[in-house]
Amino acid sequence: MDGVLIIDKPAGPTSHDVVAHVRRIFNTRKVGHTGTLDPFATGVMTVLVGKATRLARFVDKDVKEYEAALRFGLATDTGDLTGEPVGEPQRHNITAAEIDNVLDRFHGEIMQVPPMYSAKKVDGKKLYELARRGEEIERPAVPVTIRKIEVISGGHEPSGIQRLRVRCSAGTYIRTLAEDIAKALGTAAHLTELRRTASGQFSLVQSVTLDALSEAGEPSEYMLPVEMLVEHLPRFVLTQDRVQKTLDGMSTRVFDRTFDAAETVAMFSPKDKLVAVGTYHADENSIRPTLVLGGSK
Repeated sequence: MDGVLIIDKPAGPTSHDVVAHVRRIFNTRKVGHTGTLDPFATGVMTVLVGKATRLARFVDKDVKEYEAALRFGLATDTGDLTGEPVGEPQRHNITAAEIDNVLDRFHGEIMQVPPMYSAKKVDGKKLYELARRGEEIERPAVPVTIRKIEVISGGHEPSGIQRLRVRCSAGTYIRTLAEDIAKALGTAAHLTELRRTASGQFSLVQSVTLDALSEAGEPSEYMLPVEMLVEHLPRFVLTQDRVQKTLDGMSTRVFDRTFDAAETVAMFSPKDKLVAVGTYHADENSIRPTLVLGGSK
C-alpha cells in the first residue's frame, strides 16, 4: 500500500496522532507526514504511506496557504487560544480597513522571530520544551516570504475578530504574523482559528477527513499516487531496457535533453510509473539515481 493521503485534520489531535490513526487503518508502520500542524489548527496535512515515505525530502513544501481568525485586544503566551492571557487588554475594535492600511509592510520577504511555543530548535533545544518550563531565550529572526495576504472577514464576525488569508513560504508562523500585524496597529492579538487550505500542490479539494477514512470500506480509494509527489520535478522517461538497470543503481545517458548541472530529476518508466529520483551529472551527461523505488516497472 503506497501512496499519498491529504488529510483534513480536525482541531484537537496532534500531527503525531493523525499519523498513528492512519497507521492503524492501513496496518503499517510506514506512515509519515510532510508538515506539522498545531493541535488547535485544522486543514491540509500531507500523509505519506509505504514507499511514499521515502520521497518526503523531495516533496514540494515551499508554499502554504492559510485562513486565520485573529482576535484583537489580547495577547496570549502561545499566540493562540490555547494559551494564557498576557499583558493588559488593549483596543479590540480593529476594522478591516485599518488592517489593509498596514498589510503592505508584510508582503514579500520579512523577518520573523520564531515563537517560544514552537518545535524549532535553538542550540539543540526545542523551544516549546523551554517555554513549558517558564524559560524564554533569545531567538534569531529568520527570513520568510509572504506571497499574498488579504482580509477576508465577512459581515457577521464577532466583535474583535478579523479573518485573513495568507499564502506564504514554509516555515512562516501565522501566530507571529498575527502578533506583528497587531503591533503595527498599536494593539495585541492572538489566533482563535487556523486552517491550512493548501500545502505545495495539494489542497482541501483532494482531502479526506479521518472519520471518512475510518468508515470507508476501501480506504485506499482516497490514496493519491506517489507520482504526484514529484510533479514539480523535471521528468525523464527511461526506455524499457533501462528500467531494471536504474533499479540496480546504474546511471542513464541523456541524449535528447539537457538538464541543469546537479538538477534533481524524476525518472519514469514507459508505463508512467516512478522508478527513481536521480541527479543529473553534466560532466557525464547522465542521470544517476539517488533513490530507487524498487519494483516500479
